[in-house]
Order: sequence, then C-alpha cells, then structure tokens
Amino acid sequence: MISERSPGPSAEYLACLSNCVCCPRECRVDRFHGSYGYCQTGAGFEIASICLHRGEEPVLTGKSGICNIFFSRCNLQCVYCQNYQISRNRETVLSRKLTLEQTIRQIEKIMESGVKCVGFVSPSHVLPQMEMLMQGLKERGRNPVFVMNTNAYDKAERIAALEDRVQVYLPDLKYLDTALAARLSDAPDYPEVASRALQEMFRQKGPGLKLDPTGVIESGLIVRHLVLPGQVENSKRVLRFVAEELSPGVHISLMSQYSPIPAVACDPDLGRYLSPEEYGEVVEEMERLGLEHGWVQETAGPSHYKPDFARRRPFKD
Repeated sequence: MISERSPGPSAEYLACLSNCVCCPRECRVDRFHGSYGYCQTGAGFEIASICLHRGEEPVLTGKSGICNIFFSRCNLQCVYCQNYQISRNRETVLSRKLTLEQTIRQIEKIMESGVKCVGFVSPSHVLPQMEMLMQGLKERGRNPVFVMNTNAYDKAERIAALEDRVQVYLPDLKYLDTALAARLSDAPDYPEVASRALQEMFRQKGPGLKLDPTGVIESGLIVRHLVLPGQVENSKRVLRFVAEELSPGVHISLMSQYSPIPAVACDPDLGRYLSPEEYGEVVEEMERLGLEHGWVQETAGPSHYKPDFARRRPFKD
C-alpha cells in the first residue's frame, strides 16, 4: 500500500483511516482492514485518472494545462454526477489501485511538460492520501500549486489543518437548500457543512487571487457553482451566500455545462439540459449582487465538458 521508497504514513494518517472521521459522514470504520464505510474506499490510493486537463478556468491551466488527479468514489452521491463512471459507491467503477510511489511518478511525468498546478479532484473522503501525495512531491523537490477541487462537503477543521499547504481552494458550492441536498446528494446537512467549509477557505485566502507573471494562479479561492435545470432559486441563494457571507470580491465560476446522464433520464428537470433562459436569470442575479470577478459559460454544447474516463485522456481539449 505504501512504497518503502516513499515517505511513510504519519500518525495522523494512520489514526484518521483506522477510525475514519475524514469527512462529515464520520463512519468510524477501520479502512485498513476492509471496513470501507459510506465511500467504500480503503486506505490506499484508488485512482480513476491522472491526466493533463486544459478545460479548467484559465488561471488554473495557463498555456500548459493542469495535472488533475481524479480519486475514485465520493462522499456525496449526486444523482446527476457527470463523473458517474468513477464516483458511484454501490457499483463497480473505473479505478486503479496504485502505490504512493506510482502515483507520484505519474504526476511528475505530467509536470515535466511545464504544468504548474496539481489538482486533487473530489478528495474529501481521501484527505490523508491527498496530504501524503503533497508531502511526497515536496520531498522530491517538486513545488506545484496544489489545488483542492472539492464538492465542499468537508469538515471546516480539516480545511483549517490544510492552511499553508493547499494554495488554491476550488469548491463546488452545490446547494443552500436542505431538502434539495437530501434528495439529490444524500446529504441533508450539506448547506450547513459546506457553508462552514467555505467560510474557513475564505478566512485563509480572502477574496483576491494571486497570479504569477504568466497569469497562472499561485493562491486563492474560486467558488464554482453548477446551475441545475429547474433549480434557479437554489442557484440564486448560493450566489447570495457568497456575496453576503463571504465577499462580492470572491471569484465565481458559474457553470452552465449540466448534461443529463442515464440515471436521471426520466426526471422532468434533471433529464433535460439547462435552458439559456434559466442560466441567464442566474447570471443577472450574479450581476445584481456585484459578483464581478470570475467566469461564465456558453449554454450551447454542454457535451463538450462531458468526460469519458474509459479513455486515457477523459476530457476533450
């Protein structure tokens, strides 16, 4: 599980996974001995993909792209998840069990192309593994910008423990509606938990972004939000939270790229694409609130953003 040639697991790593309270689920299972809890993930490195990605926000990719590590499974089970090939907990998913050494080598190979940012995608249930990867890269003389690309279902105290180690927080704030969070992601406490997590991220990073001379991010907070069809009011509440509880200066990435998957094909809202009118209404609220920093998307062609993790490079360039 842990290569002898790599830095060994810390006491904190061992304690967290042997009585797992890594995420808000607090399953308290021993992940070293086959009790996998809600996320059905062990104590090793279960990786769906390590790839060069050019489709993220421009400050993350620059000219070279970002190296993204996609972990298998998730501590949320969003019924509409576009990454369902790798995120489901009760089904077989695309995944590889790697050692720490193997994972680091694959990251280093991509970094050799000039990539400055290393992103950890959906790491909330594997934070100890993420921290081991950061430590391992540092000990090998690598100093990338570490990006925590999270669903925001994170414990605020775990985020606090990452201060000065994670340079960029990239949370996807999904809901501020308890019933919606319960129905779509099996997490009725999501609004409360995610709000506290984002407040801690904001405490650490503030509203502005620090960029290098080439325009690539060095530090900061970017809040993503995917607008769901039929859920315009939820999106407006999310934007109001950012503007009123954090700051209008926070960078927002407002996504229109929702694409229905087979599991929600019969749902009257989730079974269709987002309409330009729905997205436009949310953009108008964003402008009304004075959220002037960030990015919006075109509503045409959302399938462009749809990954296929059966391919070596899951995303189209």
